[in-house]
Amino acid sequence: MALDWQVFCRETTTGELSAGCFGKGHDQTYLDWILSAWGWTLTVSLSALIIALTAGLVIGTLRTLPSNPWAVRLGNAWVELFRNIPLLVQIFIWYFVLPTMFPALQKIPASLLVIVALGLFTSARVAEQVRSGIQAIPKGQQYAGMAMGFTTAQTYRYVLLPMALRIVIPPLTSESMNIFKNSSVAFAVSVTELTFFARQSGEETSLPVEMYLSVTLLYVASALLVNRITSFVEKRSRVPGFVAAGGIGGGH
Repeated sequence: MALDWQVFCRETTTGELSAGCFGKGHDQTYLDWILSAWGWTLTVSLSALIIALTAGLVIGTLRTLPSNPWAVRLGNAWVELFRNIPLLVQIFIWYFVLPTMFPALQKIPASLLVIVALGLFTSARVAEQVRSGIQAIPKGQQYAGMAMGFTTAQTYRYVLLPMALRIVIPPLTSESMNIFKNSSVAFAVSVTELTFFARQSGEETSLPVEMYLSVTLLYVASALLVNRITSFVEKRSRVPGFVAAGGIGGGH
């Protein structure tokens, strides 16, 4: 089956070939459109990732404070709430339900609502990774911080969290890659990201194979870029001698 890659040089309005494959003025080509859609995918994904990492760090830390049972209950409730409701349902709640209850939300762009929904959904998974990372650190590290006169907050800030965040970089890599894939559900509320582009342009051109193949390659490229970046960070920040079973040791 011959694939018509020239379709990306065609204008979206007239279907005529454009010199250089980029449109001029209001004459947008399918190449312009897919690059714009990729930009929206990156914007939504990276913005949601910032929310997920920030909220997940806070919630995950709260879940390791046995001296504050209310903080633990709050953290557990957060994780169970956002982890057990399907992402698409959460996006519909933010887009259809909450604006009805709070009219001020009707003025917020759909892309921003998707960013919040995706960020909070992923924050529950990040919180689990942070909690596991903190609990994987031997208790002696916390006792050492307390022996130096650190408060609980200082012990977390200077001793536990720096080590825990290094430990959980590998699972956070998977979550970061997943957030790019999960951003595809934004098409359901008409955010013009890659999946929306593939669906719409495939119908307009009757060439869905070319469109979906191109979008697939861009998703793969985005995920691999995140993987390479986090792998580099992991190598530069790895805890020397850390044993995954929950101890620090030499023995090599």
